[in-house]
Amino acid sequence: MTLHTLADLLGTDETPGNDLVLLHGWGMNAAVWDGLPADLSPGLTQHRIELPGHGDSPFPPQLGPGTGALWRWADACLAAAPARAVWLGWSLGGLVALAAALRAPERVRALILVTATPRFVRAVDWTPAVPEATLEQFQDGLPADPAGTLNRFLALQVRGSDQAQEVLRTLRRELAQRPAAAPAALALGLELLRDEDLRGPLPDIRCPSLWLFGDHDTLVPPAVGERVECLMSAAQTRVIAGAAHAPFLSHPRECADAIASFLAQLKA
Repeated sequence: MTLHTLADLLGTDETPGNDLVLLHGWGMNAAVWDGLPADLSPGLTQHRIELPGHGDSPFPPQLGPGTGALWRWADACLAAAPARAVWLGWSLGGLVALAAALRAPERVRALILVTATPRFVRAVDWTPAVPEATLEQFQDGLPADPAGTLNRFLALQVRGSDQAQEVLRTLRRELAQRPAAAPAALALGLELLRDEDLRGPLPDIRCPSLWLFGDHDTLVPPAVGERVECLMSAAQTRVIAGAAHAPFLSHPRECADAIASFLAQLKA
């Protein structure tokens, strides 16, 4: 579902494929993109797609839990997206964008992954990640207190950022602009963060990709970038100094410059 083309923000271009799909993170909604710099990507039309059960996006039973849930979420986003576009995904949205690129490579012109990772949970062979117990704490608290659990997750996202309190206020304000996420969608989103592992198929993604990390991110440590480079030889990675899990909010200029440079390469 395209919420806005935002010609005043991104400009317009009638050339097929000049579209930018934006996928937000867990518990959030399309309003999180309101703070993007005006010169982020001139010539691209923006399509804000809300993840299943988030904002105004429906959460029908077929998108619920069970084997293949990530791929069903990717299919739902592909159904709402232009025929061919650059996909920008933040956190959980990045995981869904990776799945979309694997599912329909002809539909994904390029990927921009913001504090995303093919595996969120720590393992013996994947140490730059959160302990499984951290996500379990959120899962345990979610049924009784969805709003409080989401607020605690937001606080974790900004921890260590140079502008932690300002970014936290922004996230809370943007969260309130759209309908609250369905508790069942929140629960499944945490399961996806806990269980999914796309490291194996990651080398199969052939499109250009840019990975942005925050050097103070406690959810997706910047060391993920080194491992991504080993799995995807053509991947570009960049660490935003002073940023945590939402660098496009805390350091919009640095993110915009990195994204604009990457998009310029696509046109070359």
